Amino acid sequence: MTFAIIETGGKQLKVEPGRYYDVDRLADDPDTKLSLNQVLLVHDGNEATVGQPLVKGATVEVTVMQHRRDRKIIVYKMQPKKKTRKKRGHRQELTRLMVDAIHLDGKALGAASTKKTKKSKASDEAVAVEAEVVAD
Repeated sequence: MTFAIIETGGKQLKVEPGRYYDVDRLADDPDTKLSLNQVLLVHDGNEATVGQPLVKGATVEVTVMQHRRDRKIIVYKMQPKKKTRKKRGHRQELTRLMVDAIHLDGKALGAASTKKTKKSKASDEAVAVEAEVVAD
Protein backbone atom coordinates (compact mmCIF):
# COMPACT_ATOMS: atom_id res chain seq x y z
CA MET A 1 0.00 0.00 0.00
CA THR A 2 1.49 3.28 -1.12
CA PHE A 3 0.77 6.38 0.92
CA ALA A 4 2.26 9.74 1.79
CA ILE A 5 1.86 12.20 4.62
CA ILE A 6 1.49 15.75 3.35
CA GLU A 7 1.01 19.13 4.96
CA THR A 8 -1.66 21.49 3.71
CA GLY A 9 -3.50 24.26 5.50
CA GLY A 10 -1.34 23.80 8.60
CA LYS A 11 -2.55 20.21 9.02
CA GLN A 12 -0.94 16.87 8.26
CA LEU A 13 -2.87 14.36 6.19
CA LYS A 14 -2.23 10.75 5.17
CA VAL A 15 -3.11 10.37 1.47
CA GLU A 16 -3.34 7.40 -0.90
CA PRO A 17 -3.64 7.42 -4.70
CA GLY A 18 -7.17 7.11 -6.05
CA ARG A 19 -8.88 8.59 -2.97
CA TYR A 20 -10.30 12.04 -2.33
CA TYR A 21 -9.78 14.25 0.71
CA ASP A 22 -11.31 17.45 2.05
CA VAL A 23 -8.80 20.15 2.99
CA ASP A 24 -9.12 23.82 3.91
CA ARG A 25 -10.18 26.02 1.00
CA LEU A 26 -7.59 26.45 -1.75
CA ALA A 27 -7.74 29.33 -4.24
CA ASP A 28 -7.64 27.06 -7.32
CA ASP A 29 -10.51 26.40 -9.72
CA PRO A 30 -12.17 22.97 -10.04
CA ASP A 31 -10.53 20.51 -12.49
CA THR A 32 -7.14 22.13 -11.86
CA LYS A 33 -4.17 19.81 -11.44
CA LEU A 34 -1.79 20.68 -8.60
CA SER A 35 1.53 19.36 -7.39
CA LEU A 36 1.91 19.42 -3.61
CA ASN A 37 5.55 19.38 -2.51
CA GLN A 38 5.07 19.62 1.27
CA VAL A 39 5.60 15.86 1.68
CA LEU A 40 6.72 14.68 5.12
CA LEU A 41 6.80 10.90 4.53
CA VAL A 42 6.48 8.52 1.59
CA HIS A 43 5.78 4.79 2.00
CA ASP A 44 5.85 2.61 -1.12
CA GLY A 45 4.83 -0.71 0.43
CA ASN A 46 8.34 -1.92 1.23
CA GLU A 47 10.19 1.00 2.71
CA ALA A 48 9.42 4.40 4.13
CA THR A 49 11.26 7.61 3.30
CA VAL A 50 11.10 10.15 6.10
CA GLY A 51 11.98 13.78 5.49
CA GLN A 52 13.78 16.14 7.82
CA PRO A 53 11.34 17.95 7.72
CA LEU A 54 10.43 17.37 4.03
CA VAL A 55 11.27 14.54 1.63
CA LYS A 56 13.46 15.90 -1.17
CA GLY A 57 12.14 15.19 -4.66
CA ALA A 58 8.75 13.97 -3.43
CA THR A 59 5.51 15.38 -4.80
CA VAL A 60 1.85 14.43 -4.67
CA GLU A 61 -0.19 15.09 -7.82
CA VAL A 62 -3.79 16.08 -7.04
CA THR A 63 -6.82 17.35 -8.94
CA VAL A 64 -9.23 19.88 -7.45
CA MET A 65 -12.65 18.23 -7.66
CA GLN A 66 -14.92 20.86 -6.11
CA HIS A 67 -15.28 23.55 -3.49
CA ARG A 68 -17.79 22.84 -0.76
CA ARG A 69 -18.80 23.74 2.76
CA ASP A 70 -18.64 21.46 5.77
CA ARG A 71 -21.68 20.75 7.92
CA LYS A 72 -22.76 23.47 10.31
CA ILE A 73 -21.27 23.58 13.79
CA ILE A 74 -23.39 25.28 16.42
CA VAL A 75 -21.64 27.39 19.07
CA TYR A 76 -23.91 28.08 22.03
CA LYS A 77 -22.81 30.23 24.95
CA MET A 78 -24.93 30.78 28.00
CA GLN A 79 -24.40 32.41 31.36
CA PRO A 80 -26.72 30.93 33.93
CA LYS A 81 -28.93 33.27 35.96
CA LYS A 82 -27.99 36.25 33.74
CA LYS A 83 -30.40 35.76 30.80
CA THR A 84 -27.42 35.89 28.44
CA ARG A 85 -27.48 33.50 25.52
CA LYS A 86 -25.52 33.55 22.25
CA LYS A 87 -26.11 31.09 19.45
CA ARG A 88 -23.76 31.17 16.48
CA GLY A 89 -23.17 28.81 13.59
CA HIS A 90 -20.08 28.13 11.49
CA ARG A 91 -19.54 26.27 8.22
CA GLN A 92 -15.93 25.64 7.20
CA GLU A 93 -14.99 26.29 3.56
CA LEU A 94 -13.39 23.16 2.06
CA THR A 95 -11.77 21.97 -1.15
CA ARG A 96 -12.11 18.34 -2.23
CA LEU A 97 -8.89 16.96 -3.75
CA MET A 98 -8.45 13.71 -5.68
CA VAL A 99 -4.97 12.21 -5.28
CA ASP A 100 -3.74 11.14 -8.72
CA ALA A 101 -0.20 9.95 -8.00
CA ILE A 102 2.69 10.04 -5.55
CA HIS A 103 6.12 10.75 -7.04
CA LEU A 104 9.54 10.24 -5.46
CA ASP A 105 12.60 11.46 -7.39
CA GLY A 106 10.56 11.68 -10.60
CA LYS A 107 9.32 8.08 -10.37
CA ALA A 108 5.61 7.43 -9.85
CA LEU A 109 5.23 5.17 -6.81
CA GLY A 110 1.49 4.99 -6.83
CA ALA A 111 -0.97 6.11 -9.43
CA ALA A 112 -4.74 6.05 -9.35
CA SER A 113 -5.89 2.96 -11.19
CA THR A 114 -8.36 3.41 -13.98
CA LYS A 115 -10.41 0.25 -13.69
CA LYS A 116 -13.11 -0.21 -16.28
CA THR A 117 -16.51 -1.01 -14.95
CA LYS A 118 -18.85 -3.53 -16.52
CA LYS A 119 -20.89 -0.71 -18.00
CA SER A 120 -17.92 0.95 -19.70
CA LYS A 121 -16.62 -2.42 -20.92
CA ALA A 122 -20.01 -3.17 -22.47
CA SER A 123 -20.12 0.25 -24.12
CA ASP A 124 -16.62 -0.33 -25.55
CA GLU A 125 -17.83 -3.61 -27.07
CA ALA A 126 -20.89 -1.83 -28.52
CA VAL A 127 -18.65 0.78 -30.14
CA ALA A 128 -16.48 -1.99 -31.62
CA VAL A 129 -19.56 -3.75 -33.06
CA GLU A 130 -20.80 -0.47 -34.56
CA ALA A 131 -17.38 0.10 -36.12
CA GLU A 132 -17.50 -3.35 -37.73
CA VAL A 133 -20.99 -2.70 -39.09
CA VAL A 134 -19.94 0.64 -40.55
CA ALA A 135 -16.81 -0.91 -42.06
CA ASP A 136 -18.90 -3.57 -43.88
